[in-house]
Amino acid sequence: MFEAVEDLVAEHAALERQLADPALHADPAAARRLGRRYAALGAVVTTYDAWLRAGEDAGAAHELAAEDPAFAVEALALEQRREELAARLRTLLVPRDPDDERDAILQIKAGEGGEESALFAGDLLRMYLRYAERVGWRTEVLDAEPSDLGGYRDVSVAVKARSSAEPGAAPYGRLKYEGGVHRVQRVPVTESQGRIHTSAAGVLVLPEAEDAAEVSLEDKDLRVDVYRSSGPGGQSVNTTDSAVRITHLPTGIVASCQNEKSQLQNREQAMRILRARLLALAQQEAAAAASEERRSQVRTVDRSERIRTYNFPENRISDHRVSYKAYNLDAVLDGDLDAVVAACAAADTDARVAAAGSKAGAA
Repeated sequence: MFEAVEDLVAEHAALERQLADPALHADPAAARRLGRRYAALGAVVTTYDAWLRAGEDAGAAHELAAEDPAFAVEALALEQRREELAARLRTLLVPRDPDDERDAILQIKAGEGGEESALFAGDLLRMYLRYAERVGWRTEVLDAEPSDLGGYRDVSVAVKARSSAEPGAAPYGRLKYEGGVHRVQRVPVTESQGRIHTSAAGVLVLPEAEDAAEVSLEDKDLRVDVYRSSGPGGQSVNTTDSAVRITHLPTGIVASCQNEKSQLQNREQAMRILRARLLALAQQEAAAAASEERRSQVRTVDRSERIRTYNFPENRISDHRVSYKAYNLDAVLDGDLDAVVAACAAADTDARVAAAGSKAGAA
């Protein structure tokens, strides 16, 4: 029934031997790639072994039931367990997005709504930072453009797993469902009449490039501009040309950073953002489906192209892609995103299983 799994079992064993070789860890990037693949196959191998054992145990229970009818009940339970394991195994064998096991770069950008939109972007940033803290990820603000009232016009954050994450538990694999336009309905702090306003902020989620070799960049293709940082005052801020803007001339993609005190640090952060954007672009060109998915994350940050609504008067959060609705907005904004992310992930899994079933039927 699952003949193809035998090859994956063999690959898992081979990876285990490779990971035990100390020489491999001289190349941290290669070790991380193999470690992620080993973890992903581990779930398949564990489920397959359990499915095999359940079949053997069910067979033994059926034989014993001929002498003792009490074993018939146990045999039935084992058969049901085996069917459940088979369903899980079929799901695990559906091709996954290889980027799901990567770290992520998250960008939040204020849209319509002026200062209120910037304040909402700040609320979203806090929500994602709290969520990352809950699940044990590390976060690093790469660049930020604060607004006058304490929000953000634009902010970029790197999100990293502390170790090799379980399949589907890495930052990009979870946060990719956050890409799109987020709409908020509430009474702004700038509103003196107590009227409810609607504004929006855009979220873009990119898989982070693992190393410089993964995205080839030549100096001749880059234009590097330096300028004076803006924002709240402080040592070296607004006094030196430390901010950096890098333009990739062949594509026109721009990445900038002014968050750090030194020009060198800002250049390194801007290069991380640029590599992530170029990696996403390369993947878009390689796969039309992935291209459409990522292009749809943020096209224009207006109120109509929304994926989710945050309604403060009703304490309600609604995800319009999966018809998810809950009345715990305060908890979600404090980082309790598990149920929302799980609903999106389940819908994605169902779609992939259905697509794999259609292809198998056509074949």
